[in-house]
Amino acid sequence: MQTRKLGPFEVSAIGLGCMNLSHAYGAPVSAEQGERVLLAALDAGVTLFDTATLYGFGANEALVGKVMRPHRNKFTLASKCGMQGVDVAGDGKLVRVIDGRPATIRQTCEDSLRRLQTDVIDLYYLHRWDKSVPIEDSVGALAELVRKGHIRSVGLSEVSAATLRRAHAVHPIAALQTEYSLWTRNPEIAVLDACRELGVAFVAFSPVGRGFLCGKLTDVAALDAKDIRRSMPRFSPENYAANLKLLPAYKALAEELGCSPSQLAIAWLLHKAPHIIPIPGTTSVAHLDDDLAALEVKLSPERMARLDSLINQANVQGGRYNAQGTSEVDTENF
Repeated sequence: MQTRKLGPFEVSAIGLGCMNLSHAYGAPVSAEQGERVLLAALDAGVTLFDTATLYGFGANEALVGKVMRPHRNKFTLASKCGMQGVDVAGDGKLVRVIDGRPATIRQTCEDSLRRLQTDVIDLYYLHRWDKSVPIEDSVGALAELVRKGHIRSVGLSEVSAATLRRAHAVHPIAALQTEYSLWTRNPEIAVLDACRELGVAFVAFSPVGRGFLCGKLTDVAALDAKDIRRSMPRFSPENYAANLKLLPAYKALAEELGCSPSQLAIAWLLHKAPHIIPIPGTTSVAHLDDDLAALEVKLSPERMARLDSLINQANVQGGRYNAQGTSEVDTENF
């Protein structure tokens, strides 16, 4: 397995995003299937596993903790705080809440450690910047967790280059995570360069465009009723119909290279810069194996340029989040 540097860690060049097993794309998989995927990833050499308090409102952390505890010394464990399920109405129904107050971060970390069945979390991200709390305060709380030995390093998710710099001045940031793929280019504005300058790893989630770049999702009407893509503008029937027109030339290039469309999307990220670490997610061992084979795909500068021109911010229709989702990410000077 090829490796890349993430803060104090050397991790597999492709990590595993564990969210899909419990959250976001319809019904969660069975515990048995989740275990199969997690252990298959470990057996294949994956050493970066990414979860969060939010995913399944704790269920994903519990799954990862139960399955991976016997293998804890073999991988780098990443989780996230600052966005979790809260019983706001007192009716037992959890709703997603962004809360970056230091006291909440400390309590969330305690809960995460218990669910993950570990004494320390290797990389702990602020999942969203709570804009009602100065970033310095939230990162200060995370720095305190490092000093106490509860976490080993600090990460940020979905923040701008300016916010990254403010945070990094308080405590070294090991990794910044946000969506990045051929059809989501926001990080190219400023964040990628800021990460390179500061020595921060860039962790790319949704590297296959939430399934679009796999080339198999042709009808958004087939999505599960609870699939989060139903609320995303680029997956609306009108926009998605337009976006599908980008795929034939892209799939033709994958065929030319003898790889799958998914492998081509991940290989593009790996070739973009050595500080980028994609974390595709899947519920299938077969898809996992396909994703990891992206490490064998070689792309010349000419083919990289061709890919850049085939699918990019100028020809993809629709935003990546709806109005609410957009308001929750830090996109100023992204």
